Amino acid sequence: MAERPKILLTSPVHPDAQALLDRHAETVVAPDTSGATLNALAGDVDGILVRNKLPDDICDHAPRLRGMVRHGVGLDFIPVAAATAWGIPVANLPGINARTVAEYCIAAVQHLRRPIVHMDRDLRADGWETARAPAPGFVEMGGAAIGIVGVGSIGRALAQIAGQGFGMTVLGASRRSGRMPDGVEETPLDDLFRRADAVVLCCPLTEETRGLVDARRLALMKPGAVLVNVSRGAVVVTDDLIAALKDGVIAGAATDVYDTHPLAPDHPLMTCPNVLLTPHLAGITAASTHITGIRAAEDLLRILRGENPENLANPEYRDATNEKT
Repeated sequence: MAERPKILLTSPVHPDAQALLDRHAETVVAPDTSGATLNALAGDVDGILVRNKLPDDICDHAPRLRGMVRHGVGLDFIPVAAATAWGIPVANLPGINARTVAEYCIAAVQHLRRPIVHMDRDLRADGWETARAPAPGFVEMGGAAIGIVGVGSIGRALAQIAGQGFGMTVLGASRRSGRMPDGVEETPLDDLFRRADAVVLCCPLTEETRGLVDARRLALMKPGAVLVNVSRGAVVVTDDLIAALKDGVIAGAATDVYDTHPLAPDHPLMTCPNVLLTPHLAGITAASTHITGIRAAEDLLRILRGENPENLANPEYRDATNEKT
């Protein structure tokens, strides 16, 4: 009987996905996500199911590694170039949680423009009139302009909800021009920042998008506009965002991603005004966790059987010249 392959999980997966993996492989769940721990555990594994950022040199520590699958979309968690050089296939799940993240974005914009939770808090603590006092300054969604930076799977889902559901004007900016869906006005990036009442960052982290939102672009925004980041922390220059919030350059921000995860308890964002902070959960719900776990597990098992995953991110891995020894 052939030896069962061994799979490293950087974090736990949905129980149904775990059960699927257990039927076909031995699995080990990393006790923490430090680079040292992941490198040490990679020494005898055949596959890695990735929910946390891997160390850049993990392939150097994994002589048996035959495949990696991202439990989600962002490939910046995986050293793809290194995997390709070693002849290791990498897969991800484009669009798997697009609707989930889009709904988070709408909830975040609503919170920043009309914070119902604050009304509840003030009513309980300070009474009826105090809770009602800020209401004339709150802003409706309908008729406002939303600017989407990165109109891929998430951006398209967000555009549909914002445009068709709330009657918002939808502006879009993307790496590839001429490919906007119906209802999205393709807009140069600086103009998008000038015109939008809410700017939502859905773009991948690349060398072109790193530091995309800096003091200059924040200064282009309307004083009453808000920023939502579900992309990656490094797309925004964090110090510039903090300054913009403290100086009232923009009305507020929501961010689910940071330069370093987890966010330190003493990080300056923690005491920043008008900011909504969440711990990288925009794509996590009961339904999305289940389907993402199942799809990632199925793809990793396909790779370990010598089959192609549904979305192979690095087909050029077959041309690799390096060989593991």
